[in-house]
Amino acid sequence: MVTAVAGRRAKSRRLAEALAMRPAVLTDGRSPAPRAIGDLLTGLRRVGASAISPPVCAECGKKLRTFQRQGQDWYCSVCGQETTECTACGNVRRIGFRDRKGLPRCKMCPDNDNRDPVTVVHEVITAIAPDADRDVIAEALRRTAPQRPTYRQRVVWALEENPCLLTGEGYLAPHRAILRFIDLLHEAGVAGIVRPACPRCHRVVRIDKPLEGQRVCRNCIAKSRIEECVRCGARREPATRDAQGRPLCPNCLIREPANRETCTVCGESRMVSCRTAEGPICPNCRPLPILLCSICGRTGPCTLSKLTGLPRCGGCDRRPAHCTVCGRLRGIHSGTADAPVCGPCTTPDAGLWRPCPTCGQAERLHAPGPCPRCTLKQRLHEILADDTGSVSPKLRPLHDDLASTERAGTAMSWLSKGIVATVLSDLGSGRRPLSHEALDELPEGKVVEHIRSVLVATGALPKRDEQMVRLERHVKDLVASHATVEGRKILHRYATWHLLRRLRRRSRGKEITHYQLQVARQHLRAAVYLLNWLAGRNLTLATCRQTDLERWMTSDDVRLRLEAGHFVRWALSQKIARDLSIPAVRWNGPSQAMDVEARWDTARRLLDDDTLKSEDRLAGLLLLLYAQWPAAISRLTVDHIEETDGVVRIRLGAVPVDLPAPVAELALQQVEFRRSHAVLGRTDSPWLFPGGQPGRPISAWAMGERLRKLGIRLAESRSTALFQLATELPAAVLARTLGIDITVAVKWQRAAAGDWGAYAAEVSRRTTAEQT
Repeated sequence: MVTAVAGRRAKSRRLAEALAMRPAVLTDGRSPAPRAIGDLLTGLRRVGASAISPPVCAECGKKLRTFQRQGQDWYCSVCGQETTECTACGNVRRIGFRDRKGLPRCKMCPDNDNRDPVTVVHEVITAIAPDADRDVIAEALRRTAPQRPTYRQRVVWALEENPCLLTGEGYLAPHRAILRFIDLLHEAGVAGIVRPACPRCHRVVRIDKPLEGQRVCRNCIAKSRIEECVRCGARREPATRDAQGRPLCPNCLIREPANRETCTVCGESRMVSCRTAEGPICPNCRPLPILLCSICGRTGPCTLSKLTGLPRCGGCDRRPAHCTVCGRLRGIHSGTADAPVCGPCTTPDAGLWRPCPTCGQAERLHAPGPCPRCTLKQRLHEILADDTGSVSPKLRPLHDDLASTERAGTAMSWLSKGIVATVLSDLGSGRRPLSHEALDELPEGKVVEHIRSVLVATGALPKRDEQMVRLERHVKDLVASHATVEGRKILHRYATWHLLRRLRRRSRGKEITHYQLQVARQHLRAAVYLLNWLAGRNLTLATCRQTDLERWMTSDDVRLRLEAGHFVRWALSQKIARDLSIPAVRWNGPSQAMDVEARWDTARRLLDDDTLKSEDRLAGLLLLLYAQWPAAISRLTVDHIEETDGVVRIRLGAVPVDLPAPVAELALQQVEFRRSHAVLGRTDSPWLFPGGQPGRPISAWAMGERLRKLGIRLAESRSTALFQLATELPAAVLARTLGIDITVAVKWQRAAAGDWGAYAAEVSRRTTAEQT
């Protein structure tokens, strides 16, 4: 009964607070108390809880089955009625209704009007539109309030008193049903009937909210209720109030810990979208039903189309195509993958699809004005145009790419966020030069990085290694922050001529990975920690002795000890330090146990489970079967997949590898249906796993997180795969096939006790014996 009465968590919390504040209400049934308490008492009595008191009238003390409320108090039907002097007879009685002037009357003095309401309103409308059909007016009046004839009579009285309500002054309507009546007449095509505009924003939209004697739209009501949030200080319409009655904005309501629970899928504390037997699930993890898509014919997570009622997968829902009926590039709503049909051709309803006044194409327009696509083009021209009113040739590809993006609403939302419009406007007007250096002067953050990636993807800016630039900036800041002059010189020499130089040589002109960036940062920070410790004891690398170094290595505050050994050995080779030795860790094979059965069980699940995303299944199989790190998987392109004579191969190293049939099917499916997560600045990405930034692959970290959510332990799974492959293949073949270094292949082969050198000698002896 508590669950049936309380419902959601917010109401349950208010019910619990009221019961905890005054538990005696369960036995005395007296108000003041929230409505939920009264419903709970009535419900408990109905199911046989005889010890629970029913609600009690606050005035006469009568026990109630149903009650009326005035604030927090409960009243019976007699005490709860408002009494006043009747306008007709003058007696003080309960108000039965109000007359056409809004004055109170008792039940004994009705305001009778023997005229036909349809005839009265028809005379009013024919004064505006002489050709108005009586039957149309009668049907509109009936639909205005189907079950309330008295209310319809009040509508007729109001229209008779002020006919201008029908010609544009509907915002002065005393009853909400008058606006409904005007809409029905306008839809029926009655001439002269004008839908009223909001008196504040002047938009012709739904206006049914009373404000200062007028009817206004929902947006104007929200603006009139603006208050300052007590937590974040934002000035918005309050979404709720705290225990002290202070306003809270919608963002703070969402972040309220009491409104969040731990999602059983992702483990994050989020708002609850649905509840299952296992526990609550957040909106991001809410599962969709597995159905057969009515368009592409693939089985996967689908939603039901509002137009056709048939299932449609996410790929078909977001992918535009040229309609086979009208030939325009639109979203797919029906048909097949080879013969798609757009929404207006699926359901050619004039009330649903209206022509845009700018481009003339049929769209779902919820408000007067241009469609979202035309609005986006106008906004882009306002932002990117220079003083002459034209867009610069360098920014023209950016303008065209954003204007043709699949989701115009998302592009508009992106342009309205933070400093996006300001930065693009400065670039378009010439106030800020179009260069990487100019963007580097802006505050660091994801917004600026996304603007840079969009400019690079559209060709407005040249490509550059952002990880290397980020590392160079980090080196500069870290070196400059060191206290001593000698230490800054050593750190600059170590970072510039050793770490960065070696990193550029190993990358061979390619972009460095996030893992390489992190390793270089750790080596540099380890050097800083050691130099800071030496400086605190008036020592330098030249004056440091072995006892000092060992004292630092055994101290409690030592950090990055192994990485600092790399710096010490470099200092010894450069004659900066002398007579020092620091232990180095030699790799002698995997340190964890090899769980081969768990590896194969996970691989079988990825091969057979169609509910998982195909890109996640392919990436997991590349790790489990071919020992590829997430960094290597994320950098694969469509050119790495080859299909010749029905055989699908993948090129991980110098020699292509034949893929078995299930993995080959996933690879071909990924090549054909891969989809970039970047909504803005989307190009024909060459990456097999496109990322969230335009023109870039998925990051190694994001790829690793997706594999971890599948239950794959990255390091352990790769070690197991590499260990087993090393026992079956020679080191040279392993290196050429998997794209790893030959020295690494040799070490893994020795760790797996699979020395193929002895095998080669044995084969050589067999051949010699056969020849003799």
